[in-house]
Amino acid sequence: MLMALSILDAVTRELTLFAAIFLAIGGIDDLVVDLLFLYNCIGKRRGSGASIFESPMVAADHRFAIFVPAWDESAVIAPMLRSMINRWRDGPYRIYVGTYPNDPPTIAAVLSLRADDSRVRLVIGARPGPTTKADCLNTLWAALERDEVAEGEAFTAVVLHDAEDVVHAQELAVYAGWIGTHGAVQLPVAPLCQPGSRLVSGHYLDEFAQSHGATLLVRQMLGASLPLAGVGCAIRCDVLRRIAAVRGMPFDATSLTEDYELGLSLRALGTRCAFVRVPERPGGTPVAIRAYFPATVSAAVRQKARWMAGIALAGWDRTGWGRPLDLGDHWMRMRDRRVALAMPVLAIAYAALVCWGLSSLCHALSGSRSPAQDGLLGQLVALNLLLLGWRVAMRTALVTRLHGWREARWAVPRMVVGNYIGLLAARRALWIYVGLLAGAPLRWDKTAHQFPSVSFDPQSAAA
Repeated sequence: MLMALSILDAVTRELTLFAAIFLAIGGIDDLVVDLLFLYNCIGKRRGSGASIFESPMVAADHRFAIFVPAWDESAVIAPMLRSMINRWRDGPYRIYVGTYPNDPPTIAAVLSLRADDSRVRLVIGARPGPTTKADCLNTLWAALERDEVAEGEAFTAVVLHDAEDVVHAQELAVYAGWIGTHGAVQLPVAPLCQPGSRLVSGHYLDEFAQSHGATLLVRQMLGASLPLAGVGCAIRCDVLRRIAAVRGMPFDATSLTEDYELGLSLRALGTRCAFVRVPERPGGTPVAIRAYFPATVSAAVRQKARWMAGIALAGWDRTGWGRPLDLGDHWMRMRDRRVALAMPVLAIAYAALVCWGLSSLCHALSGSRSPAQDGLLGQLVALNLLLLGWRVAMRTALVTRLHGWREARWAVPRMVVGNYIGLLAARRALWIYVGLLAGAPLRWDKTAHQFPSVSFDPQSAAA
């Protein structure tokens, strides 16, 4: 019994030490990003320079092509398009909806809108679906180029949206104010919490409040590459043609995360990109894209596994590290890919916690004393507790800033839920990546979508 307990104590110490070292490294990494974000905010308040929060939206004569790839989206595509048309009214845009010949319900739903508004352009691909999202986008691009030749009128930029997105009424105005001087413009994504899924669906609110509320601003401040979200972004057509001249089509159909890689490709071309947070009214929340995210653990795992496989695993060999000595960009790319290491460390940390509890229980039952904690381990644990406290405070503040204090109350339990989903997704991502290395075909691994009721108001939802 004593021998087994000694082994358990030794295993607990080694697991705790290993996890504490790497958690501290990750925590310090996050702390530096947070401090840079706060520095940026202080500089903005002091008027030390132009701020993307306050830059004016200038009027410009631009024409936008809205790309909406749709596979098996008959449940949401009609209300989404109707909402888009109602919010943008008679703006200078045309909506291209990509469908597949073996998806007649989605085709019928788009046709029902096409009869009422000629700006809705149905594009049916030549191949049965699902292929990949990028392949569908390339089909829409080909349709756009045919229309430009036939009509003799060019589009300024392509705007990407998914079939479940709730667009903002001022979205095109923001693009018009920035697209003349930038190759691509990305707006924030502000997820909606699905009813009955406060923890699973809600944890996306917290993660995007962190990434699109702070991290992307730091990337922009450092001059690093800006990964696109695949929704709420506008890319100039002349830039897409430069990419197409290199690889045949502007969107990479061999990528699991074509939107993320597109942002990196734009930087490689030397194209200026902007992540823009413009308040919808003085003192209000930013103009943002809203949508429901997965409400179940299994759906969230599938989605995050695709992100992990495409960014953290395949990204190492597909996109490399960019230009030599571009340290800010290298740092941000490492942060994108560190999840491949962070998830095993997190699993070990949870295992150490279980072993610690089991060891304490065994010592209490046997009447023996727990081994004394050495100084280094104690200091590391204390440091990690301080870093965790900081992380909780920052996450709560960012969620409060965007979604209000009622949502911020859930930030701590949703961090645990996010870790659980991340651990399951990491295992699935590894198998996806192994399949890619073995030559497995890419498929559009999408989840079922929902669209808010017709009475939904994005401004009131953000209040």
